Amino acid sequence: MRLTYTSEVEAFRAEFSAWLDANLPDEAATAIRPRSSADIPAWARDFQRRMFDDGWLVPGYPPEFGGRNASLYKQAVFWEELGRRRVTQSFNPQGLGIVSASIITFGTEEQKHRWAVPIMRAERTAALGMSEPGAGSDLAGLTTRAVLDGDRFIVNGQKVWTSGAHDADVLLAFVRTDPDVPKHKGISALIIETDTPGLVRRPFGDITGRPPDFNEVFFDDVPVPRENLVGELNDGWRVCTGSLAHEREMLWILWSQGLDRMLDDMLEQLNEGAGAGAGAAGDPVVLDGLGGSIMDSWALRLLGQRQLARSQRGLRVADQSLLKLLGSEAQQKLALLMLESLGPVALDRTVPEGAQSPYESDRSALSWADRYWFTFAGTISGGTSEIHRNIIAERVLGQPRG
Repeated sequence: MRLTYTSEVEAFRAEFSAWLDANLPDEAATAIRPRSSADIPAWARDFQRRMFDDGWLVPGYPPEFGGRNASLYKQAVFWEELGRRRVTQSFNPQGLGIVSASIITFGTEEQKHRWAVPIMRAERTAALGMSEPGAGSDLAGLTTRAVLDGDRFIVNGQKVWTSGAHDADVLLAFVRTDPDVPKHKGISALIIETDTPGLVRRPFGDITGRPPDFNEVFFDDVPVPRENLVGELNDGWRVCTGSLAHEREMLWILWSQGLDRMLDDMLEQLNEGAGAGAGAAGDPVVLDGLGGSIMDSWALRLLGQRQLARSQRGLRVADQSLLKLLGSEAQQKLALLMLESLGPVALDRTVPEGAQSPYESDRSALSWADRYWFTFAGTISGGTSEIHRNIIAERVLGQPRG
């Protein structure tokens, strides 16, 4: 079997590639890096705005929303080109991939133009308020309360792990609006301006020592206009599941490319000979692990193509959970293999000359220990591995609920 695209899809790829050649920012400008996932440097704002205006930001959308009504296959080659060149679509990924996507799907026309378009054009940034101290993977267990009082909601409660909230202009927050119905049925989605009185953001660091991106967000009698409700009242669970579906639609491509890059980096370092990892390249245990990772990469790519074909035919299944689980855990397994193969050298944070491209993630310059720590974000965010195993068991394998 040969997995290829039609000439029309390849022509689309060539057109996008030519656009990138003509519009990528100057390398010198890209030295200014973001502080958080809701902080977009001026050069990146300009690039994202050009992508929107020319219909390349979200190709599957209509032109008024930064796209060109592209088919799923055309969207796939778009993501392949971004990954191949290590170009970042947006430095506010949750704003573009989840918040604005949710507003485009479930919001009113006024909400689309008031919030979604400015977020997509990098004029505003957004964060996602889902997890709480007592409701992480079990989002339906959230307790942040919003009480409808006339033409506004009054919000009280707390969110945590809210990436980029301290730099974001707005939050898409999921809140409980009816505590007397089954927990999935009493949730609503609200757009909340972060400068609203009573809203407090407290960033905190993580084990890697990066500048803080995570936040605690506190709501103390925060007033939110009723017109900021996204979707119907008490229908927030549908908005939530739709939000995460937007995030996962093409992620298998990025998981696959990320795994391939890790394999390339690992093989290069193990084959240095006298350098770090000397001798490990011939270790049977290491070779066995590398072989497994190569098979994981191919499995991810082939399963992703199957999911893409099914989606093109309108078949919606839980394949995205399988791909997310496989991709995130395969990267974690490979990073751990490298950590164990190198030993103490894996803690070295020295950046080799020329190792960091201005368009690739800063993670390329990190030690293998850092890269291993980062893989836990992949197995937690967007639904933990345990949650996805439950989804696969119930919706793919047809097993009864535990």
